[in-house]
Amino acid sequence: MHEKGGAPSPFDDLEGKVALVTGAFGGLGLHFAQTLARAGCKVALAGRRLGEGETLAAGLRGQGAQACAVALDVRDPASVDAAFDASRRELGPVRIVINSAGIATTGPALEVDEAAWQSVIDTNLNGAWRVAQRAARMMRDAGTGGSIVNIASILGLRVAQQVPAYTAAKAGLIHLTRSLALEWARHGIRVNALAPGYFETEINRSFFEAESGQAMIRRIPQRRLGRPGQLDGALLLLASDASDYMTGTVLPVDGGHSINSL
Repeated sequence: MHEKGGAPSPFDDLEGKVALVTGAFGGLGLHFAQTLARAGCKVALAGRRLGEGETLAAGLRGQGAQACAVALDVRDPASVDAAFDASRRELGPVRIVINSAGIATTGPALEVDEAAWQSVIDTNLNGAWRVAQRAARMMRDAGTGGSIVNIASILGLRVAQQVPAYTAAKAGLIHLTRSLALEWARHGIRVNALAPGYFETEINRSFFEAESGQAMIRRIPQRRLGRPGQLDGALLLLASDASDYMTGTVLPVDGGHSINSL
């Protein structure tokens, strides 16, 4: 699936490397998996709805990529171990991890119940930690090093109302990224974060068409939503050796939203 010909790409080192993408059965996670496959990676799509994942992986294989689907519930340590083992059997040792699994709940902080809070924190923060630790142990033991890219959010840098668990989890993920980068640099393992702003998806399209959504768009300095493809350059940079002197970096891609004046 890797496009050949023309000038060399700064991301050519991705060719043949195994990348595991969590939350890859839909949304931005699926887009990230497709982007890495086009860059020449062997891609393990990981998520909970394995039947859907197998269909998506088959589609990538039909386009010439090497891809597989593996079952993964980031809330379960045993499931994390099993996903890495399955990826190794199918494609080889994982060298790149994209920690994209995430959920959100909305509502006033006074009304968020314990179960909703715990679900968001356990998926978005604890789950990313479990996946990163398992990947890093494997990379250290193999002596290969690797790249871990945590998908954070500009809501980890600034806050919005009615998403307290999500903002807390993403802020924690950003600081976790820096902590792991500091510890694991000696093993050749780079840990960086990509912090998207507001991107249009099938799920949120109706909201952004409404007046409240339009008002939010007007607060973005570029006055427009992002498109998934506008994350590709940042993703490939952090996944590849083009960023081999970058670790602990948090890279916003948000149309200037996170630097807008208060």
